Amino acid sequence: MKLHELRPAPGSRKKPKRKGQGIGSGLGKTAGRGHGGQNSRSGGGVRPGFEGGQMPLQRRMPKRGFYNRFAKKIVAVNLSRLNLFEDGSTVTPETLLAMGVIKKTGDGVKILGNGNLEKSLTVRAQAFSKSAGEKIAAAGGRAEVI
Repeated sequence: MKLHELRPAPGSRKKPKRKGQGIGSGLGKTAGRGHGGQNSRSGGGVRPGFEGGQMPLQRRMPKRGFYNRFAKKIVAVNLSRLNLFEDGSTVTPETLLAMGVIKKTGDGVKILGNGNLEKSLTVRAQAFSKSAGEKIAAAGGRAEVI
């Protein structure tokens, strides 16, 4: 079989209904819309979610939660991820971004104390957890808040 010999399966492709093409087509005159009423008009019908005046479902459901649009988007980085840096180097949000540890800096980077740090690093970030600061100091490094 060649590409030019490919054909769709029989019955899988239908011709579209051509409405308003005369009385003999079966869909002439009113084009399947009936003899009047809201849905026969151009632009007729009701909006999505309208239930004929009954209180719509999206308004009957209880409201849940709260979204604070002023919240700061802080990116969390675990201490174990910092082991891929060279011993004695300085780690900043920009270097984390360059090394692919984080995808974006957001409103700041917070270093969390999950895992162990085997290298002496100078880590500069917007925030540190208490355990992260202790582990960095224990490894011979420094935690500097930007």
